[in-house]
Amino acid sequence: MNHFRMLWEQHDVWTRSTIVSIVFGLPDVDFVVARLLCNPVDFEHALQPCYGERIAAKFRDLLKEHLVIAADLVKASKAGNASAAAEAERKWYANADAIAVFLGSINPFWSEEQWRRMMFRHLALVKAQAVNMLSGNYAASIAAYDENEIHTLGMADVMAEGIIKQFNIY
Repeated sequence: MNHFRMLWEQHDVWTRSTIVSIVFGLPDVDFVVARLLCNPVDFEHALQPCYGERIAAKFRDLLKEHLVIAADLVKASKAGNASAAAEAERKWYANADAIAVFLGSINPFWSEEQWRRMMFRHLALVKAQAVNMLSGNYAASIAAYDENEIHTLGMADVMAEGIIKQFNIY
């Protein structure tokens, strides 16, 4: 089940790379975003053997929406568009709530409330990375990344442990 740790780690790395590319207007932004958007498909492939095509595709769609909204939030913040940033953040948290509800519904060993807390913490840490980077506080941005990395590896462990218990793996 280390595969889920790798997927969440890639989620973190490519999210951070996307933030960096957007904030600094790097010429690789389209390539980085394209790689980031492979992550939901990779999760879909990992979940499909246990949950089937329909459920795996639903998670893929929710996770893709999570990433697209995050990029929109960073772009709006960089542009100084406070109303667009606030709307993106509202959608981002609604999407995180939808992810928590969904995951809580497909595995009896996953708690909707636990997923909601984990997702909301993840969003706060990703936002902290972007806000600090946009304001030039690079040390704080890195610290938020480090904290998020540990946090999402914990999310990966919850995901893997739930699958192991649900399907009597090992």
